[in-house]
Amino acid sequence: MKKENELSNSETNKTTRRDFLAKVAAIAGTGLTLSSLPWTNSNAQATGKSTSGKVNVSGETRMLGDLEVSPIGLGCMSMKSGSYNPPRDNKEMIPVIRGAVERGVTFFDTAEVYGPLTDEELVGEALKPVRDQVAIATKFGFDVSEDGDWSINGRNSKPAHIRKTVDEMLKQLQTDYIDLLYCHRIDPEVPIEDMAGAVGDLIDEGKVRHFGLSEAAPDTVRRAHSVQPIAALQTQYSLLERFPENKVLDTCEELGIGFVPWGPVGRGFFADKFNEYSRFSENSRHNSVGSFLPENLEQNMALLNLVREWGVRKNATPIQVALSWLLAQKPFIVPIPGTTKLHHLEENLGALEIEFSADELKEFREDFEEIELAGVRSFESAVTDQ
Repeated sequence: MKKENELSNSETNKTTRRDFLAKVAAIAGTGLTLSSLPWTNSNAQATGKSTSGKVNVSGETRMLGDLEVSPIGLGCMSMKSGSYNPPRDNKEMIPVIRGAVERGVTFFDTAEVYGPLTDEELVGEALKPVRDQVAIATKFGFDVSEDGDWSINGRNSKPAHIRKTVDEMLKQLQTDYIDLLYCHRIDPEVPIEDMAGAVGDLIDEGKVRHFGLSEAAPDTVRRAHSVQPIAALQTQYSLLERFPENKVLDTCEELGIGFVPWGPVGRGFFADKFNEYSRFSENSRHNSVGSFLPENLEQNMALLNLVREWGVRKNATPIQVALSWLLAQKPFIVPIPGTTKLHHLEENLGALEIEFSADELKEFREDFEEIELAGVRSFESAVTDQ
């Protein structure tokens, strides 16, 4: 995150880093108090300090279908995947995950291919002491070789493969059930009804509790939902990538499906750490993302500048503006921003303290819809499985 003294003027410095408001309530949503957490006296306890005391979102929840979770979850992909930063050691990441629990977060997102496998192992180890008081979401859908190789095009949602994968996930997560199991990407070779039915069988057996899809088109969502009710759809959505506003969100609302935006802060764009001169290494995922290509990044800075202006108005950081805007779109939206640092986690949770009036939301939208973005996904892509 950008520090206060890196902003353009002293007045902006005073207003863009939100004064985090600590709450004194116990962790009502999890039935825990901080003193009762199993790791409270262990060496794994987080020791980092927040800007002005711990943010606590306990008791605030949203529904993904009939799965109740904290209004902001924790995306754990960046901890072990190596996509945006080098993989972190478990000893560094366990305090972050457990620090999230201490602050009232009850929803944690991982996947088989993050690592691969090692991210699930990390999440399982970190959450084992409070397993029955948090919700773990993970994803299947790819062929992963014994040496960890996989490809975005190597999809596999055959029922037998799903069953085998889930059995391995349960071991890696050190649990006997998965709260929310997504199909990570749709396999065009397997009828969606067969895949949904296979997950339904696992739900009947108690190995899975809720079913989800990721990056699926509205028609696909309807077909799958008719076989096995879907709790959540996870798809990219942010101020930078707004294509789900084309039929996707409306479909979720109609069917009672929750929506989980991945990339809710634009892959770090709204963390305010890039500018038009930013360049990325060959092995960085940013290097292959259209909106971060040099010619597009410069054009897209107009949106970040607008978000900065709104941050001044709302006494918030750009990342908090981006998250609070998402939360204001629909009551069934639960973003899962990722981080490897506790103070960034607290900044993310601080978005819950920001409120937009209906007039402000209208004004903000009118402002950002005038900005022509470059390298982003088209609205037409929303109606096609990705």
